[in-house]
Amino acid sequence: MQTIAIARNAMATRFEIVLHGNDPVALRAAGEEALDEIGRIEAQLSFYQPTSEISRLNARAAHEPVRVTPGLFRLLQQAKELHAETDGAFDITIAPLLHCWGFTGGTGHVPDPQKLAEARERTGMHLVELNAEDFTIRFAQEGVMLDMGAIGKGYAVEQAASLLKELGITSALVNGGTSSVYALGQPPGAESWNVALEYPPTNAKSPPPLLATIQLRDEALSVSAVWGKSFQAEGVTFGHVLDPRMGRPVEGSLLAAVVLPSATETDAFSTALLVTGEIEQIVSKRSNMRTILVTKSSPGEPLRISSKGLSVQPLSIEAA
Repeated sequence: MQTIAIARNAMATRFEIVLHGNDPVALRAAGEEALDEIGRIEAQLSFYQPTSEISRLNARAAHEPVRVTPGLFRLLQQAKELHAETDGAFDITIAPLLHCWGFTGGTGHVPDPQKLAEARERTGMHLVELNAEDFTIRFAQEGVMLDMGAIGKGYAVEQAASLLKELGITSALVNGGTSSVYALGQPPGAESWNVALEYPPTNAKSPPPLLATIQLRDEALSVSAVWGKSFQAEGVTFGHVLDPRMGRPVEGSLLAAVVLPSATETDAFSTALLVTGEIEQIVSKRSNMRTILVTKSSPGEPLRISSKGLSVQPLSIEAA
């Protein structure tokens, strides 16, 4: 049994694929094809590449219906359905809010209240009209913009894994940075792929302790977290994950992890879980969903951990 590991940078992260099989040449060729597919999806979904389909939509769809490829149309349909299922906690029209809070190409700032109100008026999937007869998209008003950041990596991981299946690969792990991973089959000599999930980082110099070891087989795991881009103002830390319903950064939730067969869905639902902070509300959407949610209401308060279908390692006092 041969093992091949390859990687490529895309979507502002590093995608890695580990493949097992008997033919190393075929494994590498399949892995390269899967990475090419991820690159194609980045070129399609990128908010920052002016030639992408999403950029073309953002520039034109408020003025006229814009035809998109069938694959993108189906993804936007799925995004609209997930928006409805999560009562708006997952929303790809969040770009005006991200821009208003200074997280589009910046580290963030507290917005002017009037500008924030205007950005909220331009947010919501009810402003995105999808015409299935001719695969066209139209925005209901000027200023609506799509940002696929909360679903794009999961979608890319899922499409790459599907391509590997088509190419006859039966054992592989497709990893999109710290966001989403798909486990195809199982590794040699094991019943499942084991993926380590750490506690939210603290100011301590030591690495975060282990939160859970998650077993995956023909399943995806996505993790959403509030650390990364953030800024402080008036003694408050504001993170880059926004609640599209309120127009403000998420408060209380620190980390959300979701396991399902679809990486597209895990990416969206982990975002929604982080936004809502309500595990029962999200797990009710899929009977086979496994989840972990870590929250903390205020500084100095112990972490609160909720889970369904996943075993969690208790946090020791020393680690806390």
